[in-house]
Amino acid sequence: MAVNSTPEAPLPVGEVSRLIGGWIDRLGAVWVEGQITQLSRRPGAGVVFLTLRDPSYDISVSVTCFRQVFDEIADVVSEGARVVVLAKPEWYAPRGQLSLRAAEIRPVGVGELLARLEQLKKSLAAEGLFAPERKKALPFLPQLIGLVCGRASAAERDVLENARHRWPAVRFEVRNVPVQGVHAVPQVVQAVKELDALDDVDVIIVARGGGSVEDLLPFSDEQLVRAVASCRTPVVSAIGHEPDTPLLDYVADLRASTPTDAAKKVVPDVGEEYERVRALRDRARRCVESFLQREERGLAQALARPSIEDPHRMIDERADHVSSLVDRGRRTLGHLLDRADSELTHTHARVVALSPAATLQRGYAVLQKTDGHVVRAPDEVTAQETLRARVAEGEFVVRVDA
Repeated sequence: MAVNSTPEAPLPVGEVSRLIGGWIDRLGAVWVEGQITQLSRRPGAGVVFLTLRDPSYDISVSVTCFRQVFDEIADVVSEGARVVVLAKPEWYAPRGQLSLRAAEIRPVGVGELLARLEQLKKSLAAEGLFAPERKKALPFLPQLIGLVCGRASAAERDVLENARHRWPAVRFEVRNVPVQGVHAVPQVVQAVKELDALDDVDVIIVARGGGSVEDLLPFSDEQLVRAVASCRTPVVSAIGHEPDTPLLDYVADLRASTPTDAAKKVVPDVGEEYERVRALRDRARRCVESFLQREERGLAQALARPSIEDPHRMIDERADHVSSLVDRGRRTLGHLLDRADSELTHTHARVVALSPAATLQRGYAVLQKTDGHVVRAPDEVTAQETLRARVAEGEFVVRVDA
């Protein structure tokens, strides 16, 4: 709606700003897509400030939202990310500034997917499914290994070949299942439960090669995570490559960066173990030989000592010395006791002479107020004040006359 104005009757700036604000308020909440170019989260502040930019038209707009709105996607959104925002346009009249007040922020594409996974991760972690104390230790030498992988996949080949190269006698119980698509989760869960039910299976490996975030989604499914968490058999996650971290990695008892790494961590190398045993055996032999040689030398030195050749000679030499020390000790102790007794007698006499009781026996008295304070000067008492007089044979109450 147009506003009438003329050079002779212009509109004040405040009026124009007010009118613009009214027009913007009529727009209501809208969904806006753009790229975050600036992000400001001050510690302790309740509002988050960011700038949303349209790269195609090189246009930016300021966005504000409450911290709790941004915290929901803070772990997966940063500067440069594309987002969809439900926001209401706001006009700040004093500065003539347009901004958006966001009520909801959603990542776009993979970001939205990662946001859901992050929320599921936090929920499962809060239940304690990823706690370190829940993880079980792997056996040193598993006799039978359960393997869940795709049919004729590179992951299956890497695990089997590397494991058998390290320990040829190792055996596998393989379950080939789809590792992506709509049927992957139920079949992987079923395979894990079947292997867990076998008493002979010592450890279970869930393996898959690399792929996109969408390809690895089955291994972040809540149903699979809970199934692995309830297994009594240790489970090893070997999904994708080093940067890939599906939720299965957090709940598994051991995370391997690749299927090949899983084989190395689960199965010991027979050559390395043989060398370790040989080295330990040689070390034990050297320790025993060194111990025997050291003890033989010690025994020979002990037998060569005069005290061993003639044990009674040392006793005879020390007998007179011991007797002299005993007599000296007795004399010294006697002198100490006599001197202590004399000092105690004199101390007792001084204490008796200086005792307050002795003073009272000579006819003196101690005056005390009702609170126990001793009267030392006349100005410390008042007329008619009651005092307690303590003498040698007891105490009695006196009253101040003047």
